[in-house]
Amino acid sequence: MSRLFAATFAAIALLAGQALAGPRSPHWEQSGSDVKADPAVRFGVLANGMRYAVMRNATPAGQVSVRLRIGSGSLEETDAEQGLAHVLEHMAFKGSTHVPEGDMLKILERAGLAFGADTNASTGWTQTVFQLDLPRPELIDTGLMLMRETGSELSIDPKALASERGVVLSEERLRDTPGYRALKAQIELLAHGQRITRRFPIGQVEVIKDAPASLVRKFYEANYRPDRATLVVVGDIDPAAVEAKIKAKFSDWRTVGPETAAPDLGRVEKRGLTVSLVQLPGGQAQILVGWARPYDPSPDSLAKRRREYVENLALEVLNRRFARLALAPKPPFIAAEAGFEDLLHSEKVAIVQASTAPDGWRPALATVDEEVRRLVKFGVSKAEIDREITRTRATLANALAGEATRPTNDLANSLVESADSDLVFTSPGEDLAIFDAAMKTITPAEVDRAARAVFAGSGPLVEVENPVPTAGGEAAVRAAYIEADAKPVIAPAAETLTDWPYASFGKPGVVKSRREIADLGVTEVTFDNGVTLSVKPTKYRQDQVLVTVDIGHGREDLPRDRPTPAWAAAALVDGGFGKLSFEDSQRVLAGHIYDANFSITDNAFELRGATRPADLATQMQVLAAYIADPGYRPEALERLRQTWLTALPQLAATPGGVLRRDFERLIHAGDPRWATPDQAELEAAKPSVLRALLSATLTSAPIEVTIIGDVTVDQAIAQTAATFGALPPRRADDPPPSDGDKTAFPTPAVSPVTLTDGGRPDQAMAVIAWPVTGFYHDMQEARATMLAGEVLQNRVEEKVRAAEGATYSPETAVALSEVFPDYGVAYAAVEIPPDKIPRFFTEVREIVEEMAAKGITADELARARNPRIATIEKAQLGNEYWQARLAGSIGDPRRLDIIRSTLPDYAKVTEADVQAATKRWLAPDTAWELVIKQGAS
Repeated sequence: MSRLFAATFAAIALLAGQALAGPRSPHWEQSGSDVKADPAVRFGVLANGMRYAVMRNATPAGQVSVRLRIGSGSLEETDAEQGLAHVLEHMAFKGSTHVPEGDMLKILERAGLAFGADTNASTGWTQTVFQLDLPRPELIDTGLMLMRETGSELSIDPKALASERGVVLSEERLRDTPGYRALKAQIELLAHGQRITRRFPIGQVEVIKDAPASLVRKFYEANYRPDRATLVVVGDIDPAAVEAKIKAKFSDWRTVGPETAAPDLGRVEKRGLTVSLVQLPGGQAQILVGWARPYDPSPDSLAKRRREYVENLALEVLNRRFARLALAPKPPFIAAEAGFEDLLHSEKVAIVQASTAPDGWRPALATVDEEVRRLVKFGVSKAEIDREITRTRATLANALAGEATRPTNDLANSLVESADSDLVFTSPGEDLAIFDAAMKTITPAEVDRAARAVFAGSGPLVEVENPVPTAGGEAAVRAAYIEADAKPVIAPAAETLTDWPYASFGKPGVVKSRREIADLGVTEVTFDNGVTLSVKPTKYRQDQVLVTVDIGHGREDLPRDRPTPAWAAAALVDGGFGKLSFEDSQRVLAGHIYDANFSITDNAFELRGATRPADLATQMQVLAAYIADPGYRPEALERLRQTWLTALPQLAATPGGVLRRDFERLIHAGDPRWATPDQAELEAAKPSVLRALLSATLTSAPIEVTIIGDVTVDQAIAQTAATFGALPPRRADDPPPSDGDKTAFPTPAVSPVTLTDGGRPDQAMAVIAWPVTGFYHDMQEARATMLAGEVLQNRVEEKVRAAEGATYSPETAVALSEVFPDYGVAYAAVEIPPDKIPRFFTEVREIVEEMAAKGITADELARARNPRIATIEKAQLGNEYWQARLAGSIGDPRRLDIIRSTLPDYAKVTEADVQAATKRWLAPDTAWELVIKQGAS
């Protein structure tokens, strides 16, 4: 599925499964269920009603994740309080009884936590969640103290509230995109008349602007109560000791004042065919068809899970059919997907959503209706069911195999999700056992009955969302649906079985040389055909193996003087293979765990996959087949082209979209290798562009394979020899073009570069950037420059966000190229009202000038360095870090030096080093400025 489309569909899916807030008897769901909870978790309830869950998990070693869930959100708000749950979430960082305003983030930064990555919070319809990811177990006392302060000790000072209003309003502007407005329209259609349509968590602007601190405190006391709270602690800890700490810290939490009553969520309306037409300039063209029924409030149980497994089997069969249609020679839509979701405990809703071109809603709507009716009338075949059972079981078995090394933060988030969804938190073993027991008695007839039930209820609820006017309006949409629904459907064609034709690539390659890099635990191998391999066996994640295949030199191989269809590269995977389409390959390999992604990086055309040891052979065969026999199917390219054509107006609709579209090109002085394709280029693209772009590279360019994870060196060598090592010889010593490693920073101008977007007049983006050199120019200085960027981030946070409330999320970054030797960039960017842009530029320049003239304090250095070091230390305990760092390291051994020097270099950076780097690289006369604001594009 297209990532652009998947993100849109996921917006509704993410709403599912949230719990009904309001008075409840505090208990864990397993107390009234026949589903067994994960025995590795210590569940408890304090006398005051607060629930807690504690779990020991040592992946990564030394890390601890703490979550505090308050079971109240925007649904609890009265009309006069709309937005206060969200405002209150922000106020949790603005001071409490024992933590003065402005100190919480400083405390966390000194301890090594980065705001956003390790310290965050979110507000939804039914809950507010605060999260801390601690880099060391000894910080657990600090983490519990801060969560206890959040529970009942917030100051809610009027002055602090006044500055934070601007931050919340900035977030409201940032979130108010065509996609968000489309989501609101969808929920209005699906849950018409129900409370969730009137209580979006962002709230009402006038309430945010004017609500007094006393009203915020009233909401706080009514909703932040121990019997609505769930505390989760997961990590490298002693559960008994942490449980004792929780009891000592939280048992004295008492309620203050009356609590908020359980909200009336409304009822599902009885409706037949209901049509909605939504015109959203800058939005995505898509259709949605839904069927709503009352929410099922029954407790989590084995019977309920079995029923949901059966429903999901029917939907997965339908989604496979949609996927095949999306890659047909004349596809009726770009992508389509069906889901069956609990929508905020308000209703159970079946949704089919398809993304289209702006003029493509009719065939999309007709095909969705036809396929749903085909499924309901003719059901599913045993072969289709068996395929989905095999695929799902493989996923569950893989989760069981990796149970001992599940990531700590994922477990903490899953525990919160289970609490919010009124589900028993189960172990991977229990999940597999429940699934296997359910599938023993499954029949096609039962799946057919489930399919009919899924697409029953109130509806169909039909919505067409279009960025342009729809001829004929709602009447045309209604007529089109009625006409499509009246046409007969025929039974689906039977699938023919196909063998996997890429199990052999010829005689396995012979190892020409082998080198051990003992200090990094890496083995480097060269095969006789020129293919190279780096292997690092790890035990960070059981049953996980990551594979990277770098081919050629990526952007370095592309011309600097003209655009190329680099955008088309993403169609390689969906194009399948010469002997097998992408969809057929998935059917043939059902039950195997593997993946394939293709992208162009600065220094490689890169294939990536993720698998388990048992399927490493399959994973390697799939990736090698994309090199040896790519399909280059025009339908895959056409789908990608249509995706881009529909995405361009969406990007132009908001300042953030324009920034995503143009920033990389602009910051590389217009270098076309970083350009987003424009409409003319996309419309002119021929089916042959992908083959022309990649054929020579895939055929003969150097290949470097990197394998990381739960694998032995010998296994990695054997599988590489059988696949990439068996390919024809690759070109030796293949440097990029003479100027391929050159690019440039834009020339500063007297006034900012100004771009326009189609968004709100009170919404803009501002960026100020400086040229920096490449990373290898001086690695020690590079680290000092990066820490200068962290200090700048903290000062901008304190000045522009916290003190003035001018923006929601200022971002600074320092990126020093490891490929282009003379290129690097430092920048600060904000979403901000247009009238505040000049002040932002002035303040950032003043901050930088002060850093250069007066230096920084030891505390500022600690708050910049400690989170960065903690982040790196945590990353080094995961396969993904080693995959990123080792890929390409045979071709460029300096990448190994980066691994060795990173932590020692950061430890050596002094305040004077940061000051010197600021003086050298963040000079006033080199600054380049960009403004994006409303206007005709």
